[in-house]
Amino acid sequence: MSVYLPQEMAYAYSENKKLIFYPRVQKNLRELYKRKLVTEQEAVQVIKTGDNVVLPLGCGEPPALLEAMVKRHHELEDVKVHQMLPIREASYLKPQMTRSFRHVSWFTSGPNRQAVNEGRADFMPGHFHEYPLLFQEYINVDVFMGTVSPMDERGYFSFGLSVDYTSTAAAQAKVIILEVNPNMPRTRGESLIHISEVDYIVENNNPIPEIPIPALTENDRIIGGYIAELVEDGATVQLGIGSMPNAVAEALQNKKNLGIHTEMVTDGMVDLVECGAVTGIKKTLHQGKIIGSFAAGTRRLYDFMNDNPLVEMYPVSYVNDPYVIGQNYKMVSINATLEIDLLGQCASETIGFRQYSATGGQTDFARGCLRSPGGKGVIALHSTAKKGTVSKIVPILQPGAVVSCSKNDVDHVVTEFGVAKLRGKTARERALALIGIAHPDFRSELRAAAQRMDLI
Repeated sequence: MSVYLPQEMAYAYSENKKLIFYPRVQKNLRELYKRKLVTEQEAVQVIKTGDNVVLPLGCGEPPALLEAMVKRHHELEDVKVHQMLPIREASYLKPQMTRSFRHVSWFTSGPNRQAVNEGRADFMPGHFHEYPLLFQEYINVDVFMGTVSPMDERGYFSFGLSVDYTSTAAAQAKVIILEVNPNMPRTRGESLIHISEVDYIVENNNPIPEIPIPALTENDRIIGGYIAELVEDGATVQLGIGSMPNAVAEALQNKKNLGIHTEMVTDGMVDLVECGAVTGIKKTLHQGKIIGSFAAGTRRLYDFMNDNPLVEMYPVSYVNDPYVIGQNYKMVSINATLEIDLLGQCASETIGFRQYSATGGQTDFARGCLRSPGGKGVIALHSTAKKGTVSKIVPILQPGAVVSCSKNDVDHVVTEFGVAKLRGKTARERALALIGIAHPDFRSELRAAAQRMDLI
């Protein structure tokens, strides 16, 4: 029998490598927890002027620690706070805090969109699957702060709903502070961090943020129906969040033996499991498992995920790697865009010069699904915006618009007026196909523009 000693802990392994825990070891774990347990005010004293502080994506952000950090604002300058997709309206994002804190947005959302567009916060470009690498090679992670589930009898916490870049950033951090919350679901996969790796622990029992399920419009359901026709029985799907992905999930409920490999786990996926449409038995990678990287939704979703062996969460460097995605048979990627031009270039993150969101995993999955045997990529959008006064299919993108998904990576485009297959089509054929699924009020205008551009 050999003994492994990570810091103060003692783990005994028998000859068959089975891990054995003795009562004294469990007692030591509890004592170590108590020694590291501090108030949030005490924990944030480690943050210094000029530090890079990294927070988990979305539901993993630690509200008690953030508010305690803000209370030290008069002592701090130029602390960079890195985060993707903040959910709460954090105090450090207020204009009067800019001297003390500089937010670095890895995905712009409601709480930080104004700060980014006013120049009070920075924006970090990148493909989602590369974010862990950026933290490894380019960002000095001085302090990591995040919410985790309670410690188990072996001394492990779970990052729960946010594994994505979180686990990698924590591994790179000089100081790790965890906010332990019993409301954070414990997830399986590669979501664990051991108490021996942690510097400080605080406790909080605030509810984990929930994202309400939006109401579906008639056009959402029409688009969802068109997309469902592209998804064959036995396919593996990736869905995002919002009304259109929810409409797709609803339309997929009559399918058989679907699998899920997705960056984001959502409520719609729970519906697909419970109705029997998702079994995962046809998957060629992680058969029978729902594979994700982060999750956001309602408490129903969080309860479904809690210690559920059906769901496994992994770093986004694995989940969103196009090579990994392509190993799923009949992989179908479904994403949305804000605007698309007649060549098929998608502006999914900016409205002109204004930053709205980020590239996220759209390109990761658009490219990965095309590596998959029988794979398909889908870009979905409503044909118009601003109550039907503006076409979202345009001759050219707005000045300043960022191309999130190139024309070379777009396969199918879907609106409420049908499906345009672009991959393998010429520029002329693409323009005609896209005009065909534009709103009828704009088709003649788009055709005239295509003629002026010598596309048709």
